Amino acid sequence: MTTLKNGLRLITVPMKGLESVTVLVGVGSGSRDEAASKAGLSHFLEHMASKGTKRRPTPFAIASVIDSLGGEENAGSSKEFTEYWVKIAARHLEVAFDFLADNLKNSIFALEQIERERKVIIEEINMYQDLPMRQVLDEFEILLYGKTSLGRDIAGSKKTVVRIKQADFFDHLRHFYQAANMVVVVAGRFSVSKVKKLAGQYLGDFRAGPVRARKSLEFSQGQARLKLIYKKTDQAHFCFGVPGVSYLHPDRFVVSVLASILGYSRTSRVYRRIREERGWAYYVYTVPEFYSDVGALYAQAGVTLDKISDSLRLIREEYFKLVMKKVDRRELKRAKDYLKGQFILALEDSFNVASRYGIQAVVEGKIRTPQEFLAEIDKVTAEDIIRVSRNLFKPEKLNLAIIGPYKNKEDFWKILK
Repeated sequence: MTTLKNGLRLITVPMKGLESVTVLVGVGSGSRDEAASKAGLSHFLEHMASKGTKRRPTPFAIASVIDSLGGEENAGSSKEFTEYWVKIAARHLEVAFDFLADNLKNSIFALEQIERERKVIIEEINMYQDLPMRQVLDEFEILLYGKTSLGRDIAGSKKTVVRIKQADFFDHLRHFYQAANMVVVVAGRFSVSKVKKLAGQYLGDFRAGPVRARKSLEFSQGQARLKLIYKKTDQAHFCFGVPGVSYLHPDRFVVSVLASILGYSRTSRVYRRIREERGWAYYVYTVPEFYSDVGALYAQAGVTLDKISDSLRLIREEYFKLVMKKVDRRELKRAKDYLKGQFILALEDSFNVASRYGIQAVVEGKIRTPQEFLAEIDKVTAEDIIRVSRNLFKPEKLNLAIIGPYKNKEDFWKILK
């Protein structure tokens, strides 16, 4: 990693055998950094970064730059990280730098474009609310994190999106889009010396300044929580889980392996019992979620309506089996090998590589090589799994969000107790 004079970090990741390159600019800012009245601002800003600059005043003019070369460009925002990227043939490396620098430094946020994109984002929110599989994730986080910034949807709400004004974009840029709060990652085929030159040329004058400190979330849970959203659906969609650990916690990799045992692969416990053995669901998996200060572990599924209680009891049973009995050597090895294999496959795509390094640099504040990542997984023992399970899986820490045609909460409270 190299740091430019203005404090901007540059990470270069050469990848042999590629003819393409991804250039990604990551920012340590997301939905949790917003005021409640402006929820969705980071996401709205990310949309607006491709809607017009001083040099390229229309969305068509911007889109034509990369489209005309057969490349890809996009942006994305999460609760703690926003990224802007271009993936393109290696010979067009400078075009990628020019494109990203122009969008990030020279966006004009024209009023007519803001109003047009506001409508787009409201339709995006409508779309998510019409998808129970997506909506239940948002409801689970609201249940888990409450009225904190982590409990709000990344896109905000219709009520907050209509309040966002042009001045809010410039204010957010001043506070968070500081060189020291950003990282540039280049992955694929390139000359390191050329990348350093282009980074200095296009981004070396990016504003320097103090980074606003993020307030850590003080999280505690003393009793089980349930949220039931009535909706006429053909499937019952739910998230069922517990508070976890942060990116920086020493047990982070233990939680990842634990989740792999429960429900990543077709041979995992929850997937096998609910889908393969009983046919109650099409999708079912277990996910670890990590933020800079907190985290979660949850199972999510869409099950046949009359099997929701049975599915939840089965998952609860699997959670508490891990508390009572150590995982055998073969199952532990299979779960670890699956995680490592998925990680290695992801390394074949330059965007995945760039995004992974960007998040590590900005959110974690620490860069791990692939070898270090794999070694951390290998370190996890059966004793670690049972120790962490005993900390995570307690009746008072259970959280359950359900979307489906149900009105009687008591049936589900019985499962949680």
